[in-house]
Amino acid sequence: MSAAVEARLGRRKRATLIGLVALVAGMVGMAYAAVPLYQIFCRVTGYGGTTQRAAVAPGAVQADRLIAVRFDATVNSALPWHFRPLQREIVVRPGEQTLAFFRATNVSDRAVTGTATFNVTPVKAGIYFNKIDCFCFTEQRLAPGESVDMPVSFFVDPEMLADRNVEEVKTITLSYTFFATDKEAEKAPAGATDAGPTAAVGAAAAGGRNG
Repeated sequence: MSAAVEARLGRRKRATLIGLVALVAGMVGMAYAAVPLYQIFCRVTGYGGTTQRAAVAPGAVQADRLIAVRFDATVNSALPWHFRPLQREIVVRPGEQTLAFFRATNVSDRAVTGTATFNVTPVKAGIYFNKIDCFCFTEQRLAPGESVDMPVSFFVDPEMLADRNVEEVKTITLSYTFFATDKEAEKAPAGATDAGPTAAVGAAAAGGRNG
């Protein structure tokens, strides 16, 4: 085999190797990108009942249609908390900024950090449910025996009134589930049981409305 042929074969092998490395790197990059891309997709479309985020509410619009917002709270078994809404339901006008509260209590003898997931039902209303501020945006740490009232500020987008796909929706349920953070879950004792109620409870409204 001539030196020229060997050189060409060597270049081809190097090119093939570089291509394989690039392919693997691209696949890894796509895997890491998949989660944030999926999250962006959910936020934009409201897929799966994903709610939206906004800086301010547009203000209540004058309309005959009111929306009842119900509240639900659950706790994962690895988190030793009680967690419940302080109001069962609030009736709102589209565009009106509204404040609701949930109460969390750490029933263990150690400080515990939790994080909340959330969604709304019916899921097709998710694109119109906007949060301005929420305890679910950050992790929450409670000392042993500590109770905290956690607020969520939200509004229903007035654009919902023009969408015939949701014209029958008169009630939206906002649901939260608190989980122990990964580090806290590793500390959870074996055989831990559900530490909180699994349905919305409470009767008195603890939130006010602004705007």
